[in-house]
Amino acid sequence: MNKNNSRRSFLSKAALASALMPLASMQVFGEGYQEAVERTPKPSAPADLKITDIKCGYIRGSLFVKIYTNQDIYGVGEGVDAVPGTYHLVKNFGMRLRGKSPLNVHRLFEDIRKGGFFQGAQAGMYIAVLSAIETALWDLAGKALNIPVYQLLGGKFRDKIRVYCDTALYQRNLPTAKDFADAALNSKKMGFNAIKFDLDQANDPNKYDAYNWTASPMELQRMYDQIAASREAVGPNIDICVDMHGRYDAVTAQAVAKRLEPLNLMWLEEPIPAENVEAYKLITESTSTPICAGENHYLAYGFRRMLEIGAVDIVMPDLQKAGGLGEGQRIANLANLYYTPFAPHMVASFLGAMASAHVCASVPNFLILEWQSYFHTNPMFKEIVTYDGEWVKDSYITLSEKPGIGVDINETAMKKYAVPGVPFFE
Repeated sequence: MNKNNSRRSFLSKAALASALMPLASMQVFGEGYQEAVERTPKPSAPADLKITDIKCGYIRGSLFVKIYTNQDIYGVGEGVDAVPGTYHLVKNFGMRLRGKSPLNVHRLFEDIRKGGFFQGAQAGMYIAVLSAIETALWDLAGKALNIPVYQLLGGKFRDKIRVYCDTALYQRNLPTAKDFADAALNSKKMGFNAIKFDLDQANDPNKYDAYNWTASPMELQRMYDQIAASREAVGPNIDICVDMHGRYDAVTAQAVAKRLEPLNLMWLEEPIPAENVEAYKLITESTSTPICAGENHYLAYGFRRMLEIGAVDIVMPDLQKAGGLGEGQRIANLANLYYTPFAPHMVASFLGAMASAHVCASVPNFLILEWQSYFHTNPMFKEIVTYDGEWVKDSYITLSEKPGIGVDINETAMKKYAVPGVPFFE
């Protein structure tokens, strides 16, 4: 046989095989998701799945949204912090979404975000509410396609999500160094291998005055003594994080970070306000204590400058207000370009915790996720959600394999905790 003809025949067959090859084998970004939409059995074709309504309820600092469709499939999501007084904003977003397919999550997110350039779509309440809706869309899409959210996000790097326990040892009660040590030991006994404490104390009797952001020498000593007692109590193998809630100036931040260096912190969190990332860079460069920030930044745009100049060592977006799950993944991937760990802030319910866990599973640079001690002490948090698995064990959340987020809300139980005077899922 002529070798040229043989080669030509082989190439022709290869080309034909390529043409017939399943699209998934040569897909570009986004095509795999579309294929899943098309091939997954559903009550009716994806084109027939439409959003019919969005309702919401408020409990303390959280907004819960529920997106309904014409196929009796619904999605739930949660927003935190920047959500008070946003009922009508939720309903406004609902009008923009009604009649559209919930499976186009990124497109719907962009439609609302770009449609609000002059309505505050850069940060704050607008984005916090959009975070809840975007999360509910992922939950809905996962249920419709019968796959967990992490799969929609591109798969997982890990099955379990490590968490640290926020001890909630709030400084307003003037806790002593012994109180810190006891709280650290209690968290360790509960199985946590990472814990967090707050150091800011507005009513510290040693403050210069109520408005001065510079800590006095006695305040600095108090901070050191509290964390030193915690470290001594739990030993060197437990990670300790420290939060200052952005309530000090750069001078104090540098002093605290330097003084705590021997205690080997996992990080010092938001020692100064969030707005000035150049000031963060000065602090970060002055110490070996890792500096962490990001819970008060919004969208991936809010993290760009911070990462470009190396302002922090660790980023901690709050996925219930920074833009949602897709935006959380974008922030993590952006941070990964700078070899910066991703450690989301999380002050939501277990719905928010599991939603965040799906993102944490989907990115390579995940470090740790926040876990709240109120899950163990306040029965409300068990009542308002429905989940038949174990919440946390030995400092890890096991990622849900259920369709969507895997956690539902209990509207009946939620109602007794609803914010008075605000419509509740109406």
